[in-house]
Amino acid sequence: MADAAGGAAPAADPAARRDPEFVSRFVEHFAAQLVEAGLPRMPARVFAALLSSDSGSLTSADLGEQLKISPAAVSGAVRYLAQVHLISREREPDSRRERYRVHSEQWYEALTNREAVLKRWEDALRDGVRSLGEDTAAGARLAETLAFFQFVGAELSGVMERWRVHREKLHRCS
Repeated sequence: MADAAGGAAPAADPAARRDPEFVSRFVEHFAAQLVEAGLPRMPARVFAALLSSDSGSLTSADLGEQLKISPAAVSGAVRYLAQVHLISREREPDSRRERYRVHSEQWYEALTNREAVLKRWEDALRDGVRSLGEDTAAGARLAETLAFFQFVGAELSGVMERWRVHREKLHRCS
């Protein structure tokens, strides 16, 4: 179909005009950043692919095809991502196939779940300080680490609340 100037009419769906090579470069680049931050390579690639899909949802077959990886690699990656609450699994209606989805609040959920991890670390560090003695070099080091995690935990709660308020403002403006 041609437009008034005789050129090809733009596709109605912006995603249809997206260059797959550009998407692939983004996925690999962002995945590399996630790997630098400590995420395993394959879960990082799968997460970046899901994040960059317009629907935020892909099947195992979609992921395997896009990333050129085996079903086993997809399975391991999505299992890891679900455990750390970055994605969820959804069963397709009337099908055995599952879809994997990122949510608009995946970072919020992941950080909120980190609060529970921080609390467990605090408990373990508190036990360590008692066991090693606060007057020892190791005990003092553990006590400072405990104080750091307590500080981060308290600040994280405030940051998360400010994010909720900020996000509401963003959605009202758009």
